[in-house]
Amino acid sequence: MTTTASLRRPRKDAAANRAGILRAAATTLATDPSASIDQIARAAGLSRRALYGHFDDRHALLAELISAGSQRFNAIAASVDEPDARLALARLTATLWTEAAHVQVAAALALSEAHVEETAAALAPLRRTVAAIVRSGQEAGTLRTDIAAPTLARLIEEAARLAVSRIDAASPAATDLAVRTVLSIAGLSWREAEDLLAAHSDVIGDIARDAARSAR
Repeated sequence: MTTTASLRRPRKDAAANRAGILRAAATTLATDPSASIDQIARAAGLSRRALYGHFDDRHALLAELISAGSQRFNAIAASVDEPDARLALARLTATLWTEAAHVQVAAALALSEAHVEETAAALAPLRRTVAAIVRSGQEAGTLRTDIAAPTLARLIEEAARLAVSRIDAASPAATDLAVRTVLSIAGLSWREAEDLLAAHSDVIGDIARDAARSAR
């Protein structure tokens, strides 16, 4: 006799296997960005055939990683509520960086040139938030106005892309460096950035403490 529990178990197991594949993919790709489906399947403790039961191909698997990372980034962008555009950019960068440090492979994939089409739509909410912050900062005279808002927002995105791919997430100074890089692109001098962060130590301090607690 087939019970309700037995009908539900395969779906639960399938969800667990899918989540395990995604975790294994993130871990494997962190070591080898060109890792094959076979390598990822072995890391997940599954056969190649079992993995293909969840994802049609490697591209589909990477797209799922990108989607998951993008959703988390967009949620962070939606939570930003800071009238000062300089602080809004600093807080957004610091929080996104901390998230990227935990899912750096997905973040790097999401920001890579090889996946432009997938991320153009996936990160649209985040990009709209950055563009809105830039426009408000330019109108208030706190961000540079020598570059049009859409272009400046894109340059800030490119700076973030470079930070994710080049800065060691394990470095204690990583968040601070990422924030200062974005503020510099936005038009603040290094002294202005220093004064802003000194006056609002929670931008870096709280984020760093949260990261340290989560690493224990």
